[in-house]
Amino acid sequence: MIYLDNSATTRPHPGVIETVKRAMENYYGNPSSLHQKGVEAENVLKQARKVAAQYLGCKEGEIIFTSGGTESNNTAIKGIAFQYQNRGKHIVTTQVEHPAVYDVCKQLEGIGFAVTYLPVDREGRVSVEDVKRALRPDTILVSVMHVNNELGTIQPVEEIGQWLKQYPKVLFHVDAVQGIGKVPLSLHDSGIDLLSVSAHKFYGPRGVGILYKREGLIIHPLMMGGGQEAGVRSGTENLPAIAGMAKAIRVLEELGKDEAGRLQSLNQRLREGIERIAGCIVNTPQQGAAPHIMNLSVPGVKAEVLLHALEERGFLVSTKSACSSKANEPSRVLTAVGIERDCALSSLRISLGRENTREEIEQFLTALEACVETLRSFIKPQTVPDRRK
Repeated sequence: MIYLDNSATTRPHPGVIETVKRAMENYYGNPSSLHQKGVEAENVLKQARKVAAQYLGCKEGEIIFTSGGTESNNTAIKGIAFQYQNRGKHIVTTQVEHPAVYDVCKQLEGIGFAVTYLPVDREGRVSVEDVKRALRPDTILVSVMHVNNELGTIQPVEEIGQWLKQYPKVLFHVDAVQGIGKVPLSLHDSGIDLLSVSAHKFYGPRGVGILYKREGLIIHPLMMGGGQEAGVRSGTENLPAIAGMAKAIRVLEELGKDEAGRLQSLNQRLREGIERIAGCIVNTPQQGAAPHIMNLSVPGVKAEVLLHALEERGFLVSTKSACSSKANEPSRVLTAVGIERDCALSSLRISLGRENTREEIEQFLTALEACVETLRSFIKPQTVPDRRK
């Protein structure tokens, strides 16, 4: 099988698997214990924190280990909401956020918070001017994702963060889960107060992530207990997974900028091939998109049917976000950018990773064309809207 669903999760790097195994075997002590095994485990934890901090360009004390992107997003958004609700109860976000942000905001609305969900343009990008207009005297948080998980659109995070610097009481959270290792982002230049990361998106283990929290920023903890992670996230640290994530970060450093360029080349070939297939529409913008995500539609063909037809030919792709792919409704993200319901219901996401090759892309395009031709022969002729106009 050829795996083209790397935005849902990535195959752990062999070195990561070995690191997790070694940590489970040798560093089984509790990092909070005072004996030798505890000290050994604590040293592994400190080293992993150092690796993460160096990669993100922040201080070691600004790294909080979590169970992944969902917990990091929840901790950031609810932590700010509960800590600063006496200052204000207004939050600004976008209509295209991942459910781990969007649904958290919906939950906060149910307990008295006000949330502004900003619209996006036809490419899925929020306007900096809209962010500016949305701010109110009672605004305490702006949360905007770095890279959209369905379309691949890169949001103007740095511009938003720079502008927000003149409002020190309005905090800025970025869900960077899809961007890490693919699209550069400077914490300092972007004025980010909180940033969410998930290891399994970059060849690390599942169930572990990072919340970057700017030094000096106080947030309300969601997990109470032993006071681990500077009191922000109590609970015995998942040391094997954390060590594995540190190794995955090392892998990202080894791959370097060349990998982003390689993915971009594969992505461009994918786009060219898809656009030549009758009945296929590319939804991902040509410019300002991440190098690893490609979203397409085949109007008249149900996405699930096309997905399984491709699977029978040996290719694994996805429909919208893997976190909501079983919901029988058009993608909220694609609807927000103005894509017609028929197109939204027929959309697939192809997402590339370090193991994918040019040969696999050529094989996929051949299989896609064959599947589309077969499936479209069963539907009535129709005019296919051109999303590229």
